[in-house]
Amino acid sequence: MTATRRKARGRGKPYGVKAAPYGFLLPAAVLFALFFALPIGYALWLSLHKVEVRGLGLGKGARAEVWAGLQNYTAALTDPELGHAALRVLGYGAIVVPVMLGLALLFALLLDTERVRARSFSRLAIFLPYAIPGVIAALLWGFLYLPDVSPFHYLLGELGLPQPDLLDGGPLFASLANIAVWGGTGFNMIVIYTALRSIPVEVYEAARLDGATPVQIALRIKIPMVAPSLVLTFFFSVIATLQVFGEPTTLRPLTNSIPTTWSPLMKVYNDAFLGGNVYAASATAVVLAAATFVLSFALLKVSNSRTKHRGNR
Repeated sequence: MTATRRKARGRGKPYGVKAAPYGFLLPAAVLFALFFALPIGYALWLSLHKVEVRGLGLGKGARAEVWAGLQNYTAALTDPELGHAALRVLGYGAIVVPVMLGLALLFALLLDTERVRARSFSRLAIFLPYAIPGVIAALLWGFLYLPDVSPFHYLLGELGLPQPDLLDGGPLFASLANIAVWGGTGFNMIVIYTALRSIPVEVYEAARLDGATPVQIALRIKIPMVAPSLVLTFFFSVIATLQVFGEPTTLRPLTNSIPTTWSPLMKVYNDAFLGGNVYAASATAVVLAAATFVLSFALLKVSNSRTKHRGNR
């Protein structure tokens, strides 16, 4: 009897053990479905519909939601404003991504040297701008850009130097990029610096015994070994660039040079909440998400192919 009971109890335990992981995953799965999968599905559904107005559009039943098929996608892809917004974002990203990652890599390499002083304070000081909300950072820089209140313009005037308008024309791209670089360099630096600290010290010692200088160690050992971290930060930076919204939206009241459709996400917001056409906005959002996915997937494939090619060498 005792052996039989033990076998019965033993058979009951594996079921509970196997079901436990699913119980732990259930809250995350519910949250994922409610706040991620469901909104995406609803956006797809909206993008395939439109509002049809009957008669004068007055009275009950005068406005009806009907099937539109791919009409909203056709309109989004042929919209010149979306094309201009995409070009502006590409120009913005051409400044932000290389400058931000270059500074992040430089700061990480400097902090990883043996002779650096106040390493903890320097790391915190570089990372601190990332902790400031993007809207507040954009407001702070926006008032520094305004000619009437900017101390930079005052100093340039006192020195008799030209006072450029940083919120108009070509300098506008540099001004917006400066906000992103100032806020995002610290995060990318921490990612790269963490990867540098994980490299075994014996690798550096062997390189020094072979006569390698600190610059050669940085270029030939450190940078190649943190390449996965560089790829990761590059993907994050590209995605964030394609989704830029806060900085131009915050600076728009300060200048007439930023239209309501300056970036693709601003156009989505303008169509949905200012134009009242959530169907066209949903189609534009889906197109933007698909473009981001395709671009990220293509960059990942290129990065993996180069990594495999180097590994075969």
